[in-house]
Amino acid sequence: MLLVRGSAGGTALTGTLYERGESAPSFKGAPDEAAPYVWVCDEFYAVDSGGQVQTVDGEDVNVAFESPMPRGFETRDAALEAAREHVRTQFARIGVDREDVDVEVVREHEADADF
Repeated sequence: MLLVRGSAGGTALTGTLYERGESAPSFKGAPDEAAPYVWVCDEFYAVDSGGQVQTVDGEDVNVAFESPMPRGFETRDAALEAAREHVRTQFARIGVDREDVDVEVVREHEADADF
């Protein structure tokens, strides 16, 4: 398992990339089990009121969450490219410039020491 973590504006988002041979979560809407790489991460967007308040660059932003949309990929490179793009897109949806998002990829066991 790889964790793809984006950080910007004092907050972070981490999604999970399940690699070939690993068991990705199975639930309604999950991709074909035969996909060798599966990306799962929250999706969210800014709302005028309600949602969950998140502090970004020192300002409160109301954020509403959508159900994660798992996606299957045939290659690791394609999965990682889509994961990076997904993370940057989520930040853009709450007003953070995509170029300001730092994205890192770490193995799950390596990330345990960081959290």
